[in-house]
Amino acid sequence: MASLNTFGAILTYAIELEMQIRDYYQTINNSERANAADKRRGKLERVRRENVLEITLEPIEGLDESNYRLNFDDTSEAGQNVIETIAARFYEDVAPSINVRQAQRALERCGKEHAKIVIS
Repeated sequence: MASLNTFGAILTYAIELEMQIRDYYQTINNSERANAADKRRGKLERVRRENVLEITLEPIEGLDESNYRLNFDDTSEAGQNVIETIAARFYEDVAPSINVRQAQRALERCGKEHAKIVIS
């Protein structure tokens, strides 16, 4: 189980998460959601690049990748809702752990976007 214990680890995981979600939506031919995930990925990469010098090396505790595993095999509406719910929870959990305000806001926005996607 990999721990999300640094700013870099969290941003790397978030970027990879968005790439996986993009690929998932491309597979099920939902280009709108795939494009939204790719846009979030790009923003997160920019945040990581721009804030690399501001990162403090304070460890982050209590976050683990295993709490955010996604099942990309389920392409049903319910499966999509589970993916979006887990992604929103990931961002909700990690944003308060980041001590760089710009990065924290970017993570919060990503979480809100995923929360809005959940199909009623």
